[in-house]
Amino acid sequence: MVYQVVVALYNNTFFRKVICQIVCLTAQKPWINIAAMKSYKHKAVEAAQFLKDHIEKLPQIGLLTGTGLGESATALDISLSFEYKDIPHFPATTVESHFGKLLFGSIRDKPIIAMQGRFHLYEGYSPLEVTFPVRVMQELGVKTLILSNAAGGLSPRLQTGDLMIIADHINLTGSNPLVGPNEESWGARFPDMTEAYDKKLITLAENAGKDAGIRLHKGVYAGLQGPSLETPAEIRFLQTIGADAVGFSTIQEVIAAVHADMQVLGLSIITNVHDPLAPTPAVVEEIIAVANSAAPKLATIIRQVAIKI
Repeated sequence: MVYQVVVALYNNTFFRKVICQIVCLTAQKPWINIAAMKSYKHKAVEAAQFLKDHIEKLPQIGLLTGTGLGESATALDISLSFEYKDIPHFPATTVESHFGKLLFGSIRDKPIIAMQGRFHLYEGYSPLEVTFPVRVMQELGVKTLILSNAAGGLSPRLQTGDLMIIADHINLTGSNPLVGPNEESWGARFPDMTEAYDKKLITLAENAGKDAGIRLHKGVYAGLQGPSLETPAEIRFLQTIGADAVGFSTIQEVIAAVHADMQVLGLSIITNVHDPLAPTPAVVEEIIAVANSAAPKLATIIRQVAIKI
């Protein structure tokens, strides 16, 4: 009897469509329609206009810092500061080690915008919210984006406190800020990621390290959603697929920046090194302390690169 009822219901076209819609909606991630994308762009334009009304020169270079690295903005001669909460439509950072300030200033008379703290998928933000600052920078005319992050080392050549130039990345977040309608005025539907990290900027960073006597590595950054840290099995997997460092940020912003036709430089502070054969628990306070201690080295690299751009 039950079987006959199920068959009868399945043979009903309306019922079958309802079931299919429920399954599809359950499986799909939240999506954005054309109206929502237009609203998103309007918000980015409004935020940019708010900032334009307060600054004298439009920035050429954008700087985005991560966990414990807010002090790396000391590379900047600061002229103006905004709390994120005071900027229209700007998200609020919920991570304790992120200052939540937007700075304007210069390095050798080059106007720069710097974010002290970013937004993450693990905070509950969507890819569009995570990359909102990049879109605001785009509306301000930023052409070069320098990003920094705190990352766990996967390669045996890396040591705690090292700096790694990101040569490429692996997106394991399961998200992409370009999903949904494409805003043609911002960039192409299918941006090429062959050279997401600009080779000229990488060379400038390498030369800056040599001149300052700062040891720099170059490697592949794997981005995860977080916030749970990696298991030993996940570490072995990441090492197998060619990742040298791992973290919970950067990927979304880089994708948006490449879509915006920006030149990108990525720098990671290796705050701890993973050994899947002898795993040790990561202590967040220690990670932040390492990032803080490495911030002056990072500031030196950023300053020298900005001067040469």
